[in-house]
Amino acid sequence: MILVIIITVRGESMLQRALGSGWGVLIPGVIIAGLAFAGLSINAWRGLIVMGLLLTSAMIWHKRLRHFVLLPSGIALTGGIMLVMMNLKLLG
Repeated sequence: MILVIIITVRGESMLQRALGSGWGVLIPGVIIAGLAFAGLSINAWRGLIVMGLLLTSAMIWHKRLRHFVLLPSGIALTGGIMLVMMNLKLLG
C-alpha cells in the first residue's frame, strides 16, 4: 500500500525504477532454480555463495558494473536460501 502511495506522489518514473530492480532478483532466482536440478553438493552451494558475495563487493567499486550489483548479490541470497533448505532436508 505504501509503495502505491509513493508511486502516485512521485509519478510514473518511480514505477519504472521499482520494476527495474526486480530483474536483479528474478534473473538470479531463475539461475538458482536451474542449478537446483543439477544436484550440486553443499560445498558447491557454499562456493557459489562466496563467489556471489565477492563479486558483489568488487562490483560496488566499479563505475560501470555498479548498476548490476543486484545480480551477484541475488545469486548469493537465493543460493543461501537453497542451502538452508538442503540442510533442513538433511536434518528432517
